Amino acid sequence: MDYTYMGYTPDRQIVKGKISAADERAAADMLTNSGYRVVSIKPAARLFSTSGGTLFGGKVKPAELVTFSRQMALLLESGVGIIQALELLQSQSTDASLKKVLMSVIHDLRGGKSLSLAMAQYPKVFNKLYCKMISVGEQTGSLETVLRSLATYIERQTASIAKLKQAMMYPLIVGCLGIVVAAIMLTVLLPPLIKIFSTLGGELPLPTRILLGIMTFLQHYGAILIVVLIAVIALGYFYSRTPNGRYNRDKMMLKIPLIGRLNLVTELARACRSLSVLFRAGLPIPEVMALTIQATSNRVVAGALSQVEHGMLRGQGMARPMSNNPIFLPMMVEMTKVGEETGSLDESLVLVAENFEIEADRRTQTLLSLIEPVMTLAMGAGVGFLALAVFMPIYSSLSLIGSAGG
Repeated sequence: MDYTYMGYTPDRQIVKGKISAADERAAADMLTNSGYRVVSIKPAARLFSTSGGTLFGGKVKPAELVTFSRQMALLLESGVGIIQALELLQSQSTDASLKKVLMSVIHDLRGGKSLSLAMAQYPKVFNKLYCKMISVGEQTGSLETVLRSLATYIERQTASIAKLKQAMMYPLIVGCLGIVVAAIMLTVLLPPLIKIFSTLGGELPLPTRILLGIMTFLQHYGAILIVVLIAVIALGYFYSRTPNGRYNRDKMMLKIPLIGRLNLVTELARACRSLSVLFRAGLPIPEVMALTIQATSNRVVAGALSQVEHGMLRGQGMARPMSNNPIFLPMMVEMTKVGEETGSLDESLVLVAENFEIEADRRTQTLLSLIEPVMTLAMGAGVGFLALAVFMPIYSSLSLIGSAGG
């Protein structure tokens, strides 16, 4: 059970926090053994569990983690202790999930855990790469430098994902607007016009007959189509959750025209930044590759990195096994080779990442410039067909009324 407590240290500093224990007496004994004089202790009122990083059912936003990392680095550089820095950031944080996590991390630090171990209990907030880098910073005494590197890394990662989402936003909005316009025209305008035209005894125009045929088909078989569509989507979703399904899905994402190259350079840029940060921190090669593979979201790229890892463990270096796999683009292979020969692999990988990010930006803008006219033409064709199907009966009706009046 968790208890909240207030007490003071031997040097008369007030401390507050939470502690987990079997009962209140055990909690008090634990605090006393830690050197605290307990003023008050009581059960913590909790509506949910914070164990395992499950806080409010969601993750902390990347922007919040970037801000936390930069502010933590600044406080440590200013000479503030780790616990005091975390307390200050916890009190100022506007993110409820992050506040809860930091409260638990502070409690674990007071209990004798290291910062990396305390953070590792919340993988939804601090992933393995983050915690490992923090551990390296603790061991080397360069925690503030590591925190700044992590902030930059997360910022870059978030920016690349945001650009991909931006590329898909415009067609989604235009498609939704098209569906709304079509629904209004089909349900509000067309039925009364057809009824009037049928009363006058005229033959419906071809576009109108085609549209009515489509509507009739959907009325009879629409439910079946929806069920089949849902079943196909469900099967595709469950298949994509299997190892083979996820691999094939990721492989397809790298081969789609226009989008495939964008996905590839984005993934490679992310991998290069991960490798650079980890090499710069001084981690051994097996851990560098393992963490980079874990941070890679595309299974095809992850498999290619695993092959590079095996080659490095056999003493082949990094560039040679990369050159055997077409996933790794020529510039990445050449720059990696230069970095290995000059002893500046981390700097070479940063340059590769920056070049790939520039290419990803350019391809995203090109994709957006192509999507807009294509969607405009498609919308124009669809709306034009609907307009013909709706307004041609009006003109035909007017002609029939004129002929009847004559």
